[in-house]
Amino acid sequence: MPSSSQQIVRLDITRSFWDRFFMVAPLVVIGTNEAEGYNLAPKHMATPLGWGPYFGFVCTPHHRTYHNAKHAGRFTVTFVRPSQVVLASLAAAPRRDGPGHKPTLDDLPTFPAKVIDGVFLEDGYLFLECELKDVFDGYGENSMLIGEVVAAYVDDDAMRVSEQDDEKVMRESPLLAYLPPGRYAVIEESNAFPFPFGFKK
Repeated sequence: MPSSSQQIVRLDITRSFWDRFFMVAPLVVIGTNEAEGYNLAPKHMATPLGWGPYFGFVCTPHHRTYHNAKHAGRFTVTFVRPSQVVLASLAAAPRRDGPGHKPTLDDLPTFPAKVIDGVFLEDGYLFLECELKDVFDGYGENSMLIGEVVAAYVDDDAMRVSEQDDEKVMRESPLLAYLPPGRYAVIEESNAFPFPFGFKK
């Protein structure tokens, strides 16, 4: 039960209700192979799957990213910085003449992956190369694509090291948080979480 001072509103779950409030999500750019070149697309429903080398993101079969990843069997992930919000937005621009080329992709700075055939968006802070492991369809119009991470890289200014205070890492390499639907925030400070004594992950 909510506290006496709290009022909760029941939402209509027969239609999309996720835009009735804000949540905190990452913002990543997924890279996939196309017939000619590469495609980049921003995604915010994206997450590690457990503590092992697995990463998943939600996409719809209506998008080229879904079909590219299934056909090629691989994808890349770039975790973008606050300074790259505009670049991530450009990656979401519509294609010219329907399923044709995305002209904005020609202007996005990229660099090649090392283990798989793919590209990353330049100047991110975390980069993953993934081989597609599973695709789960049937969640309404959406699907979950899961990859096994075969290579991972982090910018040295964003890497946690034992000799350095975590708060210093946050100050020097702020994080971008996407706040669906349609806002973002910059995280520059944090607090240690008060785990109970004896807690283990």
